[in-house]
Amino acid sequence: MSRTTPAYSEDQAEAHDRIAAMLRGAGVDIDAGALTPPRDREGTVMAVTGKAGSGKTLLLAALFRALEEAGVETVSGDWEGRPRPDRRTLAILAPTNKAASVLRMRGVPATTIHRILYTPVYDPEYEKIAEWLAEEGERPQIEGLTETALDRAQAFYRSHKSIPGALAAAGLRGSDFITGWTRRETPLDIGLVDEASMLDARQFDDLREIFPTLVLFGDPAQLPPVKGEGGMVFDALPAPAKLELHRIHRQAADNPILDLAHALGDPDLGFEEFERLIEDASRRDDRVRWAKRVEVDLMARSPVLVWRNATRIRLIQAFRAVHDAPQDALLPGEPLICDGIELPLRHRRKRLDLEARGLIRGAQVIYLGPGRKPGFSRLHVIGAEEPQLSAASIVKIEMPDEEEPFIPFAAQMGATFLHGAAVTIHKAQGSQWPDVQVFAPDLFAAARMGRSEAGQPLWKRLAYVAVTRAEARLHWVVRNRLSKPSAPLGVDDLAAAPAELRLEAEA
Repeated sequence: MSRTTPAYSEDQAEAHDRIAAMLRGAGVDIDAGALTPPRDREGTVMAVTGKAGSGKTLLLAALFRALEEAGVETVSGDWEGRPRPDRRTLAILAPTNKAASVLRMRGVPATTIHRILYTPVYDPEYEKIAEWLAEEGERPQIEGLTETALDRAQAFYRSHKSIPGALAAAGLRGSDFITGWTRRETPLDIGLVDEASMLDARQFDDLREIFPTLVLFGDPAQLPPVKGEGGMVFDALPAPAKLELHRIHRQAADNPILDLAHALGDPDLGFEEFERLIEDASRRDDRVRWAKRVEVDLMARSPVLVWRNATRIRLIQAFRAVHDAPQDALLPGEPLICDGIELPLRHRRKRLDLEARGLIRGAQVIYLGPGRKPGFSRLHVIGAEEPQLSAASIVKIEMPDEEEPFIPFAAQMGATFLHGAAVTIHKAQGSQWPDVQVFAPDLFAAARMGRSEAGQPLWKRLAYVAVTRAEARLHWVVRNRLSKPSAPLGVDDLAAAPAELRLEAEA
């Protein structure tokens, strides 16, 4: 194993060795640190599966560092230099910005699948700066850019390895240097995909077209993708290509949240017994709370997790009511969820631009205030590398017992948003928050219905996903009550980027 390999458990060590053998067959020896040029070959896919705490992320991070030490070049989707026939490449991917940001906080340079499927097209003049920053060209002379501005770009790039961020540090807007987006035509090499349980068949096919070597990391106990056909993409892989991790590593830290998640694997456990386990855990450990009301202060940054849409809408209305939010406007600090982009086909370039900046379906966003143009909003995209932008917005506030949502304001076309103070457990997959509130009456309703999914009671799959979204504290809310806010909504907690680093999407 490479010198960066951590202290593996037996199942992790076996998975590492199997993946290392697959990589050697592709010409990348992470044990010896040796590379051979890429060659045409049949694609290979391997999956590492395991429940929360089994060490999937630790293994992914160790493989990234071993590949980096062997000389494999990590591709982020921001900018790529001239292709070289001997170059070996790696991309670490996640389905959402939030999931990618969880990896980045652990030192793994992850990006979204969308940012790999579509690559930016740079203005030729500003591409000279990118080549210089990547040490593929000489220091350029650009009319309108001072030597001081280029020095700022270089300092930013040395710290963050982001070409768009470096160009923004030089005083440029995204619309200055990115002229459009194009679907990737040239394949890459090795792809490591986290949260693979969220992939649908189309995304999986797209990834297989790009990466001849693909390793998926996923939790089989989560809910299958909404657009899926009842299963996860790694379910259909042959047994030799599926590596299952069994040992729960974080149990050594006596994590009561993980203990509750894994208790759901007991086929004889009923809903009432599970709630007794939660109540008992709350008496022993502050990381589990038996909550008799929803804490409204938490809803502004981490949504209440529910099963039913009707519950979600009622909680959102209650959240807005206690904050005295007007019906015809949003308050700065209100949370939103991107519900997609509503643009005609002739505006495909603008669609790709918005999606590349993080406004993909399911993205979590905080409203900062109105933009400079009518119908535009200033937004903070949670988990995005350059989170602050301005975009044409269509905001939909859903109302109880009303088929059509109320739209307080809207551009004629652009990014569409639903309110994000509460979300369904399905949409919460791939995300984590320090504090998570789970609305237990909804899960009780699922248990009463007796529905099953993939051979397991639906309420257990819902509860497993909901519980494992909590990083530090789980609030199990047992009553339909809402607290009063301790302070008005605001945005002071969002670290605002310096003005010269903000990328505008209004142009």
